[in-house]
Amino acid sequence: MSTRKKMENTAQTAKGKLEESTGKAVGNERLTAKGKADQIKGDAAQAGEKVKDAFKR
Repeated sequence: MSTRKKMENTAQTAKGKLEESTGKAVGNERLTAKGKADQIKGDAAQAGEKVKDAFKR
């Protein structure tokens, strides 16, 4: 897995966690949902990269 992709996926997951917690703090359901979606996207992309690495070997 390229280091750049790993960092991007981790950043997206972290951004999602921040958005979710901010949304909860201010009572904004849309921001909370967007944060959860970003976390899922980041985690899915990370899993996809791991699968790619497994097939490269």
